[in-house]
Amino acid sequence: MKKKLACLIFAVFILSACVPAEEPVDDSDDAGTTLPEVTMSTEQFLEKVNSAEGGADFIFQPDAYDNECHASTIAALDDGTLVSAWFWGTEEGESDVGIWMSRYEDGNWSEISKAARVMDAAHWNPVLFRDPDQGLFLFFKAGPEIPSWQTFWMKSTDGGQTWTEPEELVPGDKGGRGPVKNKPIILSDGSWLAPASTEYQSWRPFADRSEDGGQTWTRSDDIDMSDEVFKGKGAIQPTFWESEPGKVHALMRTQSGVIARADSEDYGRTWSKAYDAGLPNNNSGIDALKLEDGRILLVYNPVSENWGHRYPLNLAVSRDNGSTWEDLVSLETEEGEFSYPSIIRTPDGIAISYTWKRDSVRCWRIPMEVLD
Repeated sequence: MKKKLACLIFAVFILSACVPAEEPVDDSDDAGTTLPEVTMSTEQFLEKVNSAEGGADFIFQPDAYDNECHASTIAALDDGTLVSAWFWGTEEGESDVGIWMSRYEDGNWSEISKAARVMDAAHWNPVLFRDPDQGLFLFFKAGPEIPSWQTFWMKSTDGGQTWTEPEELVPGDKGGRGPVKNKPIILSDGSWLAPASTEYQSWRPFADRSEDGGQTWTRSDDIDMSDEVFKGKGAIQPTFWESEPGKVHALMRTQSGVIARADSEDYGRTWSKAYDAGLPNNNSGIDALKLEDGRILLVYNPVSENWGHRYPLNLAVSRDNGSTWEDLVSLETEEGEFSYPSIIRTPDGIAISYTWKRDSVRCWRIPMEVLD
């Protein structure tokens, strides 16, 4: 008996010695990146926001549903009402995923409701956009695979309470025309400029321009992504601002650990070759907003690693048209996914929405006095 036990122990020892040791996982905050310093702590910033009668709310409670949500978008009405949308279903890419929506008015977010479902396939990346002269618009993608996306759009003339039936933005298109994640901007000449990209084999960013309120669209050439500067497939999901009449600027997500930038001198019809914007990027979505005084606000994950972690989520400001940036605050700091931000101007400040661990959408309502 003792001999058999000794043999068994010896065999277990030999087997355990043959099992390779598990590679250590570096999950520290600075794995692959050095986080920028922020001007204010999250707690200090939230206190200022609350004192100015703003807030940071969950549109719905994180434990309220089993489904997964992502890629929120937000728009503001003249009376301060907010409208937000996102895609929601079993899991990103599944056929039951649709576009859902909620409204913020009288101090509360409404019960969520389904906004769009046009086919028995995944729906993706809703984009809300308001033209003060025409109404509120909702764009979104649909299709089982990203390279074959179709873009649909809907219109509301009553602040998002009722909508037209979804229609294809560019009939017959496959791949995705119009805004791909971030809001269009209204240029100084009155045209709409939508930040767009496609993902067939390589990643190709471009601008889609409409001079007739979205009825027809003219696509720019793809923005030139230098292989010497940007490794990987290219860039996607631009965000735009216009600094002077006709001078438009784009920041873009890449696989190179940095945000890419390109510039246009002719209202987005043609673009410079892309170059390093001097900002880290974790291959996740970003969004920017130009304020009336010329400041540019940017919401992003300051992580310089391809497919790096999606925390923290920072709000940064540039006072020199995007040449240099100051990180004001980390809106989220704990481990988890805080991603795909949307930032807009509201009547009394700004609003930011983003994915909160895929369990909810969080929205910051930030009065302008907090940023002054």
